Parts: sequence; structure tokens; C-alpha cells
Amino acid sequence: MIDFRYHLVSLISVFLALAVGIALGAGPLKETIGDTLTGQVEQLRVEKEELRTQLDEASAELADSQAAFAASAPDLLEGVLAGRRVAIVQVGEVLPEARDQVAERLGAAGASVSATVQVTELWDDPEQRSFRQSIAGSLVQWLDPVPSEDAGTGTELAEALIQSLATAEPTDPGTVSANAVTVMDLLVESGLVTVGEGGVTAPADAVVVLAGPTVSAAEAEEAVEATPADQEPAAQELADARLTSAAQIARAAQERSGGAVVAGGELTDGGLVQRLREDEDAQGRISTVESVHTLVGQVSVPLALSARIGGTVGHYGPSEGATAPVPERVVLPVLDRTAVDPALTGTDGTGTGTDTGSGTGTETGTEQG
Repeated sequence: MIDFRYHLVSLISVFLALAVGIALGAGPLKETIGDTLTGQVEQLRVEKEELRTQLDEASAELADSQAAFAASAPDLLEGVLAGRRVAIVQVGEVLPEARDQVAERLGAAGASVSATVQVTELWDDPEQRSFRQSIAGSLVQWLDPVPSEDAGTGTELAEALIQSLATAEPTDPGTVSANAVTVMDLLVESGLVTVGEGGVTAPADAVVVLAGPTVSAAEAEEAVEATPADQEPAAQELADARLTSAAQIARAAQERSGGAVVAGGELTDGGLVQRLREDEDAQGRISTVESVHTLVGQVSVPLALSARIGGTVGHYGPSEGATAPVPERVVLPVLDRTAVDPALTGTDGTGTGTDTGSGTGTETGTEQG
């Protein structure tokens, strides 16, 4: 049984230990402890200064590299998409500055942006499935080619969107077909897409799909972590649905135009770029560009698009899974927009021109940049 004497002895022991510590700290060990702490602080100060110096040097090197790349960008891009018309389709949250920079780089490559379209949340809203099925059923009658009967609503809508952007009148390659205009009007009126200022100015030769989020991996991860725990299952289901529909749009863009490139932010699990690169079929047909929020990524988009139109599929960016950091410079032949008679050629009117060069009319020239 613990009695008063036990408590008294314990208290005395504690005070004795404290007194001994104070005595040693103020006496024999004072200088040793002080010297040790001073040495550690000084070492940490030196290491901090070294790290700051290394960071400054790395930042300076990065700034120099960025400046050099920015200076060479006009030469890299000049003429690679001369005369081409490119539609930009945005899926997910795309930063306006990223979109504007991509459009500017396309212009520097000689292309014109024929339309800028944003796919809305209604495209994937789980509560609007019946509505989308009804809209898709109304749209298929205006499509040529018509998706197969078992294609599904998502594929039908993706086909409708891309055909509305890329289908020209066979007798006037500079004009969007009447059916394409009708399809786009229905998509806009239904709230499935919004179209930028100016609408669809001409049928697109190629398509750039900008996949959000067009931010760094850290920013994308922060957005995911901000989702409340009780909403995570529903949010994940919606994210999967959006990823599936975005992939359907990317496939339609490649099938119904002269070439397509999908560009997104840093490579992350659950992103469209990563999804396409992991898909055995898609990775061999659809080119991708990561880090589109950076200068290198933005310049890579028109280069990748030119290469894809020329027949080269690639995946570009700094990640380990990329085929190259930056696409090679590909010079395309002149685009022939001669009007054709569909009754004579049997064409369905999809597409806006034929690549023709000197001689064969089918080959593309490649230039290492």
C-alpha cells in the first residue's frame, strides 16, 4: 500500500534530480551544451544558405531555359499548320489563360481557330440520362455517318459534336454543312455545350481537346482533397462518367477530322491524358500533350497536331511515359480545298480538304526542329 512516506520520498527525488540538472547545466556542462547547440544552429544556418543558393541557381537556369525556348518558339511553330482550321473543345475545368495561350500558339503556327466549344456539366449529369438519350435520338438523323445502333448515347453525342464542327458542304469546303449547323444549334439549345464568341466560323480540319483541370498536379490533388468524405463515392462516379465521355469525344475528334490532339495539365491518375495513354487502342491513335499550363506544353500542342495530321501519333511531356518531351517539327503540304461533287466521288461530305504537296498529293514533309 502506498503511504505518505512513499509520496514524500518521490517528491524529494524529483526535486533532487531537478537541482542536480540545474547545477550541472549552470556549471560543468554549461559550456559543452552551449557549444553543442551553437554548433548545430550554425550548421543549420550554413545548410539553409547552401540550399537557398542552389534554389536560386536552379531558378535562374530554369528562367534561362524558358527564355531560350520562348525565343525559339516562333521558329518552331512557323508554318506547321499553315491554312488549317482548328476547333478547340473544352472538357472539364479549363483555365481561360491556358485556352487563350493554346489558341495563340495555334495562330503562331499559321492556323485559325474555327470554334471554341465548352462541354457543360449537363453532358454527364447522372440525373439527366433520359434527357440526353432524347437529344441523341433527335440528333442521329442529321449525322453522316450515323453511329451504329449499339453505339450508346455518349458516342452518339460525341459524334454529333465533332461532326457539327468538322463537316463541310461538299460543294463549298469553306462553309459548314446545313446538317452540321442544325446539330450544333440543338446541342447549344439543349444546354449540352456552349460556343465561344463568333460561333462556328468554318468547318474544322483538326481538333484540339483541352481536358481539365489544366493545372499542376498539386493543384489538382488539392481540389480532390477538398471533396467532403460523404460525397466521395458520388464524386468518383461522376468523375468516371466525365472521363468516359471525354474519351468518347477524343475518339470522335480523331475519327471525324484530319487529326486530333488531347492536351491536359500535369499527368495524374484519373486524368484524360493518362486514361488515353493507358488504353491500348487509344494510345496508338490519339496524340496527347501534358503540362498544357506551361509554355512548353502550349507550344507542343500545334507541333503535336501537325505531326498527327501527318500520320505520327505521339505522347509528349516530361513524364516517364511520354514518347518525347516535345514533338518533332513536321511541315505539312498545302491543303487543297477544291470543291467536289459528292455524286461523283461518293463522299459523305465529312472533312474539309485534301492534303496535297508537289507531286503525289498524299505525302507530308518532315523537318527536325
